[in-house]
This record gives sequence, structure tokens and C-alpha cells, in this order.
Amino acid sequence: MGLSSLGIFHTVIGVAAIIAALIAYVKYGKIDLGQLTGKIYFYCTLVTSLTALGISKHGGFNPGHAFSILIVILILEAYFLYWRKKGNIRARYFENFCLSFSFFLSLVPTVNETFTRVPVGHPLAKDIKDPVIANTLLILLVLFIAGTVYQIIKQKKINSTVSI
Repeated sequence: MGLSSLGIFHTVIGVAAIIAALIAYVKYGKIDLGQLTGKIYFYCTLVTSLTALGISKHGGFNPGHAFSILIVILILEAYFLYWRKKGNIRARYFENFCLSFSFFLSLVPTVNETFTRVPVGHPLAKDIKDPVIANTLLILLVLFIAGTVYQIIKQKKINSTVSI
């Protein structure tokens, strides 16, 4: 697979972030920064995104780096909304969206890298243009959209019970 020490560290922390997010979605229907899974997701995603800036398979700035910067912006915005706008029920919609979108964006390079490397010797995809990658990303996009709609409906119910 040819991963550097930074690449291995990046991958391990990234897997921890993905696992935390998946547990959060199953348990709470969203990534909640008030829960342990949300905190693990936030910090592991921050570290993963920052370490991604030091990794380049082909040299120089690439789309993966742009994704990393956008993910950092999204999770920092969600963190700001969570800690500074606790009483603002509208902020919860944006917080949920930022965290979910950051998770979706983190899966794009994850799918690309995993499918072009695994299994070792006979990867699932030859390159990023392989249909298996496009189809997987399309499924993830549909899940992201469905999840976002679900979170909006759920947040609307929560907001209706909160007195303003």
C-alpha cells in the first residue's frame, strides 16, 4: 500500500472519526458535539484534515487538500454554532448540516483512496474514474441528502418543544 508514517497516522485517526460518526448517526440520528461520539468525531476529523495537508500521492496541492480545508471550515463552524449559539434553535439546523456535510466530504477521498488500494494487489478500482467509485459516491450522496432531510424533520420536532 505504500503509506508513510504520516499516512498511517492519518488513516488510523480518520477511521476513528468515521466510526465515531457512524455510531453517532445510529445512536442519535446526527453527530452531536455534546456527546462523546461527537467530540471524538470533531477532534479526529480536525487532526485527519490537518494531516491530509501534509500528504500528497502526486505532489503539490490537490483536490484532497481542498476537501480538507473545507472540512476544517465546516467543523469549526459547527463547533462555533454549538458553543456560542446554544439558545438559538435555528443554529442547530446549520450545525447539523455542517457536521453531516463534513462527514460526506471526508468520505469522498476515503472511498477514492480505499478503492484504489484495497485489496492489496487487486484493488476494487483502477483509478478515480472507475465506475465503482462513482456509483459508491452516488449512493453516499443519496444517503447524505436523505439524512439531511431526516435531521431537518427531527430538529424541527425538537425545536417545537423548546420554548423561545
